[in-house]
Amino acid sequence: MPHSVLSRVTASVSELKRNPMGTVAAGEGEAVAILNHNRPAFYCVPAEAFEAMMDRLEDLELNAIADARKGETRIPVDLDEI
Repeated sequence: MPHSVLSRVTASVSELKRNPMGTVAAGEGEAVAILNHNRPAFYCVPAEAFEAMMDRLEDLELNAIADARKGETRIPVDLDEI
């Protein structure tokens, strides 16, 4: 049965156990697919890439909220009164 691998670099669980930081470095800043019995078990994502993904998700959530509120009635606010 074929499996989608959403990474350019793969490593086995054994390789990850042997050299965790080397496995992360092999991804050159991108996620590394960790395979168990030649199937993707999980993705090892460097901290910087994970933080960027979380920032992007937050932006998408905020955009969805703004889009949902687009048609709502606006309440005028004077910034000098705040």
